[in-house]
Amino acid sequence: MRVAPAEYFGFLNEIKDVSLPSAHDFCAGVPAGTLLETTIMNPTTTSTSMLRGKELTRRVDIGALPKVLLHEHLDGGLRPATVIELAAELGYKGLPTTDPGDLADWFHRGAQKGNLPEYLEGFEHTIAVMQTPETLERVAFEFIEDMHRDGVVYAEVRFAPVYHTARGLTQEEVIRSVIRGLRRGEKTYGVEWGLIVCAMRHMKKSLEAAELAIRSRDEGVVGFDLAGGEEGFPPKKHVDAFQAIERANFNITIHAGEAFGPKSIWQALQFCGAHRLGHATRLRDDIEFLPDGTMKLGRLAQYILDRRVPLEMCLLSNLHTGACKDLESHPFGVFFRRGFRVCLNTDDRLMSDTTMTKETTLATEHFDLSLNELEKLSLNAMKSAFAHFDQRIRIIFDRIKPGFAAVRTRLAEEERQG
Repeated sequence: MRVAPAEYFGFLNEIKDVSLPSAHDFCAGVPAGTLLETTIMNPTTTSTSMLRGKELTRRVDIGALPKVLLHEHLDGGLRPATVIELAAELGYKGLPTTDPGDLADWFHRGAQKGNLPEYLEGFEHTIAVMQTPETLERVAFEFIEDMHRDGVVYAEVRFAPVYHTARGLTQEEVIRSVIRGLRRGEKTYGVEWGLIVCAMRHMKKSLEAAELAIRSRDEGVVGFDLAGGEEGFPPKKHVDAFQAIERANFNITIHAGEAFGPKSIWQALQFCGAHRLGHATRLRDDIEFLPDGTMKLGRLAQYILDRRVPLEMCLLSNLHTGACKDLESHPFGVFFRRGFRVCLNTDDRLMSDTTMTKETTLATEHFDLSLNELEKLSLNAMKSAFAHFDQRIRIIFDRIKPGFAAVRTRLAEEERQG
């Protein structure tokens, strides 16, 4: 079968956002004149495509699937052993223990108190050991190494440089140190990345952070974020920073709707011009569930659905911070099945004791997802990444689609062999 040029189907793929892979999805990005062989054309894949939930995780190595991570905090994902080693190097005496296992347990217990302020307390220790060029570079390198081991092919990681100047570094030096580690990690492991600069809600330095992000965009910074506790610190108080980002034709993601309601999401979109939303679990408050089982979307939810605003969802973190009381009440499944552009993320791997493999496995088993739906989640994330268009397309058709196609081929072969 002959296919049209990649640009044509790539454009269709961008605007359609169908829930399951279509012929266009499979054709997109294949050079003209190439013989296309896909699972959609292979009758032996019918039963494998029906694998869902726990049966899917039993048959498929979730860790090996190509995944995309858009929401992870650099200072929330250190290895416990690294925290201990860096504390010793820097003479930091504040750790509660110097045993890696015990320290991991301490971070995990602290993160499960059910509210965001207490969840964030552990960052005092991770930030304390990220104060020199060498420690920042090491943490960034190990982040990429961890992504490689977790099956992540593209990752965006965020942090607030202002927190890493206690030993005299400038924020520019902080950024450069992190980027050195990310670049070294990419060279070693092949995981592509983007760095997001965070401003903090409770500080009056958001414009400074925005200008830093803009100055660093050619070095690997891909966007700007507003993080920290939402209550009492609405996004609109930082509108000058977001206007600077918009004037620079740059990218915006905002933590919104995690610990506060739809008003925070609305301000992030309409006052600050957010292109993506971090968490957005409280968007469920703008959705009415009718007696017949259907949903009535409020104006905000309808806008987000219609505009394909990406939602960076983090299952375990949302439980630990109290954004959701349990998985049964988590809106991920509702949002995904209704067609919102959602993706899975880790948020803070150390604090929540999680990985992309763990989040994906949890989502697969709890929400009864299929392999097609897991591919859709990876595609959602890659389409929504702040990487340039050509890079996004390349990763989709060189890494994500071939990775899932290989799994389908293996499953089909296993079935043929009985």
